[in-house]
Amino acid sequence: MDGRTQVRVMSETFRNFIGGAWVGSSSGRTFETRNPANTDEVIGSYPESDAADAREAIGAARKAQPIWAAIPAPKRGEILHRAANILESRADAVARDMTREEGKTLPEARGEVNRAVNILRYYGGEGARLSGQLTPSERDRVVIQTLRRPLGVVGLITPWNFPIAIPAWKTAPALIAGNAVVLKPSDLAPLCALRLVQALDEAGVTKGALNFITGPGSKVGHEIVTNPSVKAISFTGSVATGSGIAVEAAKRRVRVQLEMGGKNPTVVLADADIPDAVANVINSAFFSTGQRCTATSRVIVEAPIAEEFTQALVKRSRELKVGNGLEAGIDLGPSVDERQLATVLDYVAIGQQEGARLACGGERLSTGVHARGYFSSPAVLADVRPAMRVAQEEIFGPVLAVLPARNLDDAIGIANDIEFGLSAAICTRSLTSAYEFLNRIEAGLVMVNLPSAGVEYHVPFGGSKGSSLGMREQGPVATDFYTELKTVYLKY
Repeated sequence: MDGRTQVRVMSETFRNFIGGAWVGSSSGRTFETRNPANTDEVIGSYPESDAADAREAIGAARKAQPIWAAIPAPKRGEILHRAANILESRADAVARDMTREEGKTLPEARGEVNRAVNILRYYGGEGARLSGQLTPSERDRVVIQTLRRPLGVVGLITPWNFPIAIPAWKTAPALIAGNAVVLKPSDLAPLCALRLVQALDEAGVTKGALNFITGPGSKVGHEIVTNPSVKAISFTGSVATGSGIAVEAAKRRVRVQLEMGGKNPTVVLADADIPDAVANVINSAFFSTGQRCTATSRVIVEAPIAEEFTQALVKRSRELKVGNGLEAGIDLGPSVDERQLATVLDYVAIGQQEGARLACGGERLSTGVHARGYFSSPAVLADVRPAMRVAQEEIFGPVLAVLPARNLDDAIGIANDIEFGLSAAICTRSLTSAYEFLNRIEAGLVMVNLPSAGVEYHVPFGGSKGSSLGMREQGPVATDFYTELKTVYLKY
């Protein structure tokens, strides 16, 4: 059984995956997702689950976890490798699912599916590397060693903007460490997380060790966060929701990992290669419709080249093609839903009210091929001051603020004067300036002559300040969050 029932050509009915079975919600209620590029197209209906459904999933995970953990870690790794092969064989279909439900362009979707495949393979290999330490003792004939052990049941709450990569980079290290998983994706785009679960189930994950459940965060998410059987929570999403999770987790002293907002700067110095800098900023500000936590939303330009750079940026922005991501040649897809589009347009207006100059874009596109979707033209706001809301608040859309700076010191000061600290970039030919920046910038991810968005799967990911809380994700350190150490003293 594959978790779906064909109901008509363009719409399917999907189910939760609990205890190794595909089931509906206990209430029977469902919700729909629609294509944000063509809202006439219903992608599918999903269970509108509640706390009772979440408790059932948590109970199934608790029962299955010791069975899954008893499988040797290298054998668990083989299962992840099989899942990677299954997902890779379906990559084109899953990418189309992503474009239809989330809206990003097909090449971007295909790249994200490939990333999920690589993540599964990487953590499959980690099964043979879950080692501790052997340490000499100060006592005669005593050996000290550390062992990793799984936490138990972990709750994973994931967003819509990377609908398969983020579920993969949370689920894979959790499983390889021997935990059982309850995965709740965003209700805006749950389909690709379901495809990931299908691949892992077919690959041989113990029934009940991986559970998938859809429904509102106020019910499903709240139960995952507060249920005493859940020993760790990994969340990616909004600052408000993440902050609420942190408070609830603190009440029962449970381990928590939060990846939240960003207001990421790219600094462009006067010695930069301007065409290259423009390309980097366009990529990180507007690709994926700006709906990336690592997207550049502020470009801070040294005064001598500010006008030249802005003109080149505006010219390139106007050349970008907005449309349905399934079509060839499209650079930007739609916002994910009507509310996100409204947020984008509201911030364009707010920026102008505060005194910024709208250099291009920022308009709702609603005629012709754009008539049935949540489209807007990429916006560049010039003459922005650091205290403006468009320079301080996360927009999560194709809106870019251009701020002038006197020099490198001034640029770093502007870049750091923010509550977030996820990603930052600099464009310069000076090695000295690059090192000054990477040493002084308050961010967890730093790029030199590269877009601020675009990270690799085998190295740590995470931010500082208000962007992140808890241990890093991805790379070899990811399993640290999903394991605890046991120290053993042995006398022979």
